[in-house]
Amino acid sequence: MNFIEQIIEEDIRQGKNDAKVHTRFPPEPNGYLHIGHAKSICLNFGIAKKYNGKCNLRFDDTNPVKEDTEYVDSIKEDIQWLGFQWAAEFYASDYFDQLYLWAEQLISEGLAYVDDQTQEEISKGRGVPTAPGVESPYRNRTVEENLDLFRRMRAGEFPDGSRVLRAKIDMASPNMHFRDPIMYRILHATHHRTGDKWCIYPMYDFAHGQSDSIEGITHSICTLEFEVHRPLYDWFCEALRIHHPQQIEFARLNMTNTIMSKRKMLQLVKEHHVNGWDDPRMPTICGLRRRGYTPESIRNFAETVGVAKRDNIIDVSLLEFCAREHLNKVATRTMAVLDPVKLIIDNYPDDLVEEMEAVNNPEDPEAGTRKVPFAKELWIERADFRENADKKFYRLSIDREVRLKYAYIIKCTHIVKDEAGNVTEIHCTYDPNTRSGMPDRNRKVKATIHWATVKYSKKAEVRIFDRLFAVPDPDNCEEGKTFIDNLNPDSLKIQDGWVEPDLTLEKAMKIKYFQFERLGYFYADPDSTEERLVFNKTVSLKQ
Repeated sequence: MNFIEQIIEEDIRQGKNDAKVHTRFPPEPNGYLHIGHAKSICLNFGIAKKYNGKCNLRFDDTNPVKEDTEYVDSIKEDIQWLGFQWAAEFYASDYFDQLYLWAEQLISEGLAYVDDQTQEEISKGRGVPTAPGVESPYRNRTVEENLDLFRRMRAGEFPDGSRVLRAKIDMASPNMHFRDPIMYRILHATHHRTGDKWCIYPMYDFAHGQSDSIEGITHSICTLEFEVHRPLYDWFCEALRIHHPQQIEFARLNMTNTIMSKRKMLQLVKEHHVNGWDDPRMPTICGLRRRGYTPESIRNFAETVGVAKRDNIIDVSLLEFCAREHLNKVATRTMAVLDPVKLIIDNYPDDLVEEMEAVNNPEDPEAGTRKVPFAKELWIERADFRENADKKFYRLSIDREVRLKYAYIIKCTHIVKDEAGNVTEIHCTYDPNTRSGMPDRNRKVKATIHWATVKYSKKAEVRIFDRLFAVPDPDNCEEGKTFIDNLNPDSLKIQDGWVEPDLTLEKAMKIKYFQFERLGYFYADPDSTEERLVFNKTVSLKQ
């Protein structure tokens, strides 16, 4: 049980909120969700489920300049893909009329005023936490004047940036958020839902708590950077005398070799350092999905990381471990050769093609088996052969034996090289009495390698991914450099490989998750066509 659940269980014990639990997930639709949001999704929806409560999805759409329906649609898709469904769908823009009335209420009670200062003047007037700020020269306008100006702001009489509405609280407060925070600003911009109805828009701090209140939220769970906003959250609810949810903060997720800033991710996309928001190297949920992570692995990661009160940095290898652990259970096995060298079995009949029975998933007996064609000429991984091998190398070498998986024991006799000295052919003999399922008990080999048949296998494009950033902390830059300078130039390698012939486009898109035996876990990319399958490497088999 984490500290948030302890708070909730105590509230239930005391009968607070009629012992009900109602949470919400409130993203701003100004970008795609990332792994940090996944943790918050799992927490908010998970708590609601655990205590038989509800969790709303509410879009914090108070900035029309940056928001778009594209992001709304992607957010809903990501949440559902993770395995959650919201009790109700709301938008902060649903409450614009009510928020406006509450703003007028605060003006009428002498708790808000229209300020004509520039943003620079307002910022300067707030001062520093160790010294009082300077009151605005417009702070003591009459209620009548403030109401008139605010209504004219709404009517569109003033240009952007010329006036704001501020709460009148305490310019000497050590909490900078209490120093007459801005409630409304003028923005002549078309909103993705309300169109041109409004030209003034509420700030986050004025919209968030009131939206929670309208929806009857009991526990407003947010990340640690909003802790300093909590007194203002409370002040607005109390000043308006409305339902007052409890805000609880937890540490946001930070991972090594990763950035979590939407602004910086947008820069990566716009400057074409990555191939879009769903680039498999990106920490976005859609990027992780395209990489081949499963919803179960991300939920397990969120649960493993847990809920903390202090910020910490999680090694990205933990996320990879969670993916590997789940994919081992569900991924369909197949053989693929990514760096091929030809292997010829000299004593195997030229026109013989056998069908070897291969296991689809040893973790799932119901997954069954498949047939893989076997013939005289095969592809094997170049790394599985070494001309001058030491005693610690157990795979194929001259005069050494290995087992071809699901097939026979072979022995290397000689090799052929090109003019540059590269091995182009490996020649072997096989023992027909050693086919899998009828092993010769007197023959033991120390290694088994995989293969693909030259004549029947399909060529596929394989995308090999590494960490997007070459350093654990991409934001920690040398003077004069930015996080862009920390990008890993080898984060993507594209190569051709050979896969089993029964991997049709239909089968690949249906199964999606594969283990290329001995190589790693791979995902069938949507770029695949019947003529050319594309696979993304999710994670390796081992850490």
